[in-house]
Amino acid sequence: MKWKIIGDFPADLKKYMVIAVPHTSWHDFYIGILLRKIKDTPINFVGKKELFKGPLGWYLKQVGGVELDRTPGQNKVESIAKLFETRDEFRLNIAPEGTRKKVDKWKTGFYYIAKEANVPIVMITFDFGKKQNVISEPFYPTDNMEADFKYMHSFFKDVKGKVPEYSFDVD
Repeated sequence: MKWKIIGDFPADLKKYMVIAVPHTSWHDFYIGILLRKIKDTPINFVGKKELFKGPLGWYLKQVGGVELDRTPGQNKVESIAKLFETRDEFRLNIAPEGTRKKVDKWKTGFYYIAKEANVPIVMITFDFGKKQNVISEPFYPTDNMEADFKYMHSFFKDVKGKVPEYSFDVD
């Protein structure tokens, strides 16, 4: 596919949050699967429990999917943070945009999960414009969310997704 991978996942860490930006297409899924296979790094994702029924569910579990009960009234940040606590190795990928469509700001759940679980965030670009994935060094969230988001946004400056008009624009 002639993509370039810049950087590596942290070899010494067994638990961290992974954010991949921009998330503009279903193509991001297989790019992510290929990336982790090439880098020999298991990375998980969460999905609504209804997806984990039948053959699709079997496949999703095989590629690192973890069921999430999305019943209203639950603290999803706390539930997901507990997944880090109950496993010896857990690297969780979440798309901060929360959708493949154009957004003006990221959702904050991934950030609060990382803080609650006391794990760093590793950022990955899905840059279809330059055909490259750039993997950041681990970033530990501070108590200044505004500054942390500014730092993370800067990592994704000028990155274009498969559907460029849906890419996240950094101020």
